[in-house]
Amino acid sequence: MHRRSLAHLALFAVNAIYGINYVVAKGLMPEVIGASGFILLRVIGAALLFWLLRALRPERVDWSDAGRLFLCAVFGVALNQLMFFHGLMRTSPINASIIMVATPILVLVLSGVLIGERITRTKLLGVLLGASGALLLIGLKPKGGATGATMLGDAFILINAISYGLYLVLVKPLMRKYTAVTVMAWCFLIGLVIVLPFGLGEFADVTWSSLSAPVILAMAFVVVMVTFVAYLLNTWALGVVSPSVVGIYVYMQPVLAAVITWLFMRFGADRIGIPGSYDASIGWQQGLCAALIFTGVHLVSRADRVK
Repeated sequence: MHRRSLAHLALFAVNAIYGINYVVAKGLMPEVIGASGFILLRVIGAALLFWLLRALRPERVDWSDAGRLFLCAVFGVALNQLMFFHGLMRTSPINASIIMVATPILVLVLSGVLIGERITRTKLLGVLLGASGALLLIGLKPKGGATGATMLGDAFILINAISYGLYLVLVKPLMRKYTAVTVMAWCFLIGLVIVLPFGLGEFADVTWSSLSAPVILAMAFVVVMVTFVAYLLNTWALGVVSPSVVGIYVYMQPVLAAVITWLFMRFGADRIGIPGSYDASIGWQQGLCAALIFTGVHLVSRADRVK
């Protein structure tokens, strides 16, 4: 299979994993573990896995790239995760989702400014179509009563979106020189040093011996699949396609999350034993939004292929 096709499969898999994560991780915070403690668990687990994998094929990193690796660790691992989880605790899922729609737009602009990626009309149209579909899909969610949204929470989510956009652009040049495993091993090691003081207290507060098997499996899924595998595939795909293509796939997350949640509810959430409540409604409106998003992804991907 062509590397570009594999890259798109990898990106689809990454966002499917994130969709599953919505179901799996929803009931873990803050009842089981606090946000900062959960981030520390993710970073520790992923760092160990990346360094074990790197030991099979060591690769020397030039000192001239140390600064860029540090920035990727800050924006892609530490600030990205800390701002998202703490922002989500202080704002509503609706507000967070709307702000995250800005990510592909930010990636498109930053790619043009920082690494000279050409912003074509097709790419711009694709990003706008995807944004429209994502915003409509978010608007279909029931608002309920009080949202619990705060200006600080919204600011944290916006910082997260900017941080992730910067990471996608900054890491692209590194992928021309090194393997994804090498880049991620160093990013997570540096990220671990940064998040350690924030999450150590909550991490230590967890009564690990009392955790049930489903909760342990859910935590393992978040560490191995959502953190290790997703970051690995995402970064590898960046070595093949442009940051704007990786960014546009963000719009697929609410679609995949809705489908996976519906399947999860049909299968029987109560039999799995993971706490949390889920909205699993899917109708023609969601299908229309999905069509807009997939069209946007296709346009950006096509523009990247013919550049």
